[in-house]
Amino acid sequence: MSHHPAYAMSALCFAGGIGGFARTRSLPSLIAGVGLGTLYGAAGYISQENVNGYKLAVGSSVVLAGAMIPRAIKTKKPVPIALALTSLAAGAYYTKKVIDYA
Repeated sequence: MSHHPAYAMSALCFAGGIGGFARTRSLPSLIAGVGLGTLYGAAGYISQENVNGYKLAVGSSVVLAGAMIPRAIKTKKPVPIALALTSLAAGAYYTKKVIDYA
């Protein structure tokens, strides 16, 4: 069951990237959304087998938080704030999973 948050984050990133591209024709949004969505999806799949999936999810969360927190502070718009908060939550969850299995 611990792979479900990674799959949820994967879907959120895919939807955000595609939505950002559809709204503003932002190719960076599309690339980042699909790229991070793929990483989270791989993390969910790998975490069913071993702890390395948790580590990949932590790394993906760090990348997403690093991109979204400054944007959330600067723009104060709901989408960057939501992505920043969910990436922090997912990162905290998977960090605990890594510590539990270490």
